[in-house]
Amino acid sequence: METTFEKGCRFRALHQSGCFVMPNAWDAGSARLLEKAGFAAIGTTSAGFCWSAGLKDGVASRETVLRNAAAIAEATSLPVSVDLLNGFGSSPETVAQTILLAGELGLSGGSIEDTTGDPARPLFELALSVERIEAAVEAAGKLPQPFVLCARADGLFAGLKDFDDIIVRLQAYEQAGADLLYAPALMKLEQVKTVLDNLNKPINVLCGIGNEASLAELRELGVRRISLGSTLYRAAMGAMERAANEVRDEGTFAELAGGLSSGELNAWMREK
Repeated sequence: METTFEKGCRFRALHQSGCFVMPNAWDAGSARLLEKAGFAAIGTTSAGFCWSAGLKDGVASRETVLRNAAAIAEATSLPVSVDLLNGFGSSPETVAQTILLAGELGLSGGSIEDTTGDPARPLFELALSVERIEAAVEAAGKLPQPFVLCARADGLFAGLKDFDDIIVRLQAYEQAGADLLYAPALMKLEQVKTVLDNLNKPINVLCGIGNEASLAELRELGVRRISLGSTLYRAAMGAMERAANEVRDEGTFAELAGGLSSGELNAWMREK
């Protein structure tokens, strides 16, 4: 069985060349399915996990999120990167503690975003945001296994329109020592290219949310990692809603025919 250190090495190697897709699981069962599908690594989705628990996105505690991520990591032989939102606190010290806790659970990477959770002030000030990433980098360096730290500039995702600020923040997080840079909601190829032209370290691009680019086009540009966020969870819930509505409204069951068989699902799961 591969050790935590070996998983971390394998995950770091994925970020050193080429391009790979890291789909996002919301629980241990979905992680098992994604491993069976042949992916090289898995991310968690904070939104998908919250929704699966009947919660609004972003309200789960650090303990709850880490417990779910640990269950996902235990369920698969793949490296797992955890969505750590904004580190569960504003201070650099809290962010550092969050990284240490994630590493102690055997996770191979994690992301920290610069959102405050306050609609009136969506982003942390740049200076504090940089201090938070510096603290995360320092904490990751204390872990016994390689830990890929992803720094997120979430201005576009938060509904802000200042693309120049996104570039400035990503450059600052790169200088702070982040291994990977990530600006969710890059919808156009030209935006992706601009980000790549202004950075030296690899970037993550979130797909499945209306992007104009294909996997082949992103690979050709030089994107290192492509994640799917909550899109797989939303696709699964969309299929469930369509099937439920058909049963309720039509009294027929055609939408259920596309589901996996009990035998297939059972074969992919663990004994205990």
